[in-house]
Amino acid sequence: MKLVDLLKKLKYTCVQGTVDVDITTVIYDSRKVENGSLFICIKGAVADGHKFAEMAVNKGASALVVEDDVTVPENVTVIKVDDSRYALACISAEYFGNPADKLKVIGITGTKGKTTTTYLVKSILDSAGHKCGLVGTIETIIGDKVIKASNTTPESYVLQDYFKQMVDCDCDCVVMEVSSQGLMLHRTAGFTFEIGIFTNIEPDHIGPHEHKDFDDYLRCKSLLFKQCRHGIVNIDDKHADYIINNASCDIVTYGFSEKADFRATNTKLVSGKGYLGIDYDLQGKANMRVEIDLPGKFSVYNSLTAIAICNYFGIDGDTICSALKDAKVKGRIEMIKVSDDFTLMIDYAHNAMSLESLLTTLREYNPTRLVCLFGCGGDRSRDRRFSMGEVSGKLADLSVITSDNPRTEEPLAIIDDILVGIKKTTGKYTVIPDRRKAIEWVIHNGQPGDIIVLAGKGHEDYQEINGVKHHLDEREVIAQVLAGIKQ
Repeated sequence: MKLVDLLKKLKYTCVQGTVDVDITTVIYDSRKVENGSLFICIKGAVADGHKFAEMAVNKGASALVVEDDVTVPENVTVIKVDDSRYALACISAEYFGNPADKLKVIGITGTKGKTTTTYLVKSILDSAGHKCGLVGTIETIIGDKVIKASNTTPESYVLQDYFKQMVDCDCDCVVMEVSSQGLMLHRTAGFTFEIGIFTNIEPDHIGPHEHKDFDDYLRCKSLLFKQCRHGIVNIDDKHADYIINNASCDIVTYGFSEKADFRATNTKLVSGKGYLGIDYDLQGKANMRVEIDLPGKFSVYNSLTAIAICNYFGIDGDTICSALKDAKVKGRIEMIKVSDDFTLMIDYAHNAMSLESLLTTLREYNPTRLVCLFGCGGDRSRDRRFSMGEVSGKLADLSVITSDNPRTEEPLAIIDDILVGIKKTTGKYTVIPDRRKAIEWVIHNGQPGDIIVLAGKGHEDYQEINGVKHHLDEREVIAQVLAGIKQ
């Protein structure tokens, strides 16, 4: 492939060599360079690709894309751009043949709800006869192939590779989570989304290696709506006007507000043997009764998002409602049937904000006891431990404090920090450092009418201790407990 063809979507300066050079591969990791490669020098959080320009040339790179000046032999083409990450995205799209042009790409951004909503949308679209790919926090799904995720939104080259694979296996659409980091780092540049969705925004991902402040976080979220043909926005969020006013696409809205295009009314909490749910009437651009086997107001928002998306695809109400009833998301309010007497669920809530939202929702179901099993990650801010302890102490009837991913820290030291927070409350608690034994204990001590939450691990199937990942899937632990296998 000629370099000039890869550069079609870019403004650039050829500072050395010729754009007529042949390119065999596009590479942004110098260790993978081979003869004829185009090496793109990316500035990362850990390393700067410009420092490896000479190494890439020595390994056979025919051309470089750079932001900063580099010194390499004159026979090597050097292309200078304003932003090499943006260049990587545009070049990758061309390299894989612009596969997103053959898909309807649905991008979901927001602080909460992205993961659950992607699975709801995929479930409905698949039920309606579409073949839908998925890219998200837990995994990427391409036909029958499942790839574990390392980032919510993959690097642009990887994303374009996934799109190409989806086209090759006859997918006609893809639903993906779009993180603020992904937008900020141009991982989704080089193509146009068919639909962009804004779920909500709360202070999060603010720090030295993320966003400098909330305003920057919000601005990055809003970038999605300059890159899509149609937008769907949660009108109940207090920052919805900012998203709408800065959008360059048409917008429809959803929420509980009377102004919403897709509006939920007459909500009703539902509970049964070992499960919780919620029903509501949908009014506006679609009218029907919706039943979901997922609890809480946030489940209404997630389903409204999915309905608005699928309405765009012209899917009938019966198909939508049937798919919503059947949709399950690993580690997101995932109810595991262990008894007719009490309800047990697994959820990824791993900070104070998400834990408070979850426990507040579950309190509305008036459980006999609300039991919260949780720990906190090591090598992370100690403030998170204090605040999670305080939230659980205030909202749960019983907190079972255990280990999460202690990483390189001493598990009992993390637990001591959690206790600082919980002792600010009058909440009852017990400490069981071994997570397997803690899960066994809550199951054996469940009481009629209890709601038991295993919080923090969610979809994860490991526990990281002293820098080593050990297999731990809470679903397997629960099955072993029910089978009478000692932990």
